[in-house]
Amino acid sequence: MPYVLWFDKAGKEATSLVGGKNASLGELMRADIPVPPGFSVTTEAYLAFVSGELKEKIETILSQIDPTDMASLEEKSQNIRQLIVEIPFPKKIQEEIASNYQALCQVFDTPEMPVAVRSSATAEDLPGASFAGQQDTFLWIQGVEEVLVKIKLCMASLFTPRAIAYRVKMGFPHEKVL
Repeated sequence: MPYVLWFDKAGKEATSLVGGKNASLGELMRADIPVPPGFSVTTEAYLAFVSGELKEKIETILSQIDPTDMASLEEKSQNIRQLIVEIPFPKKIQEEIASNYQALCQVFDTPEMPVAVRSSATAEDLPGASFAGQQDTFLWIQGVEEVLVKIKLCMASLFTPRAIAYRVKMGFPHEKVL
């Protein structure tokens, strides 16, 4: 499975891989509606990154959360987000994101194309639950290193106190939000 998928290769059939927003961008492109070129970091990249020891650490911390204790929730949330930010991407994921960002820069003939890094979670708009707006968005991000940092921060934002508490309240498993 790819770690990156360009908008023009995505569509509703790829929602589980790129999320609803990115799948919709692909559908717009298929309908010949002008959409600037871009790409998505796939759920496969997220799952490959948040696996093994990192996954175990996250699950352990999540199992200790009392969503009614705001101080504990904030502390545990911060611990998870810090883990995600501090652990380096696997080389293959980093290289795939970097090469696709560089390809996007070439499309626009610029060394550092400003991009938006935002979530397109697969569970943002479900019947009876809306996760929209719970993850971070970063605008006008330039350069491979900054793009990689912001992607991790976006992934880490799946574990803000608000997002964790909402999933608990809705009875939605943490591991199902990608």
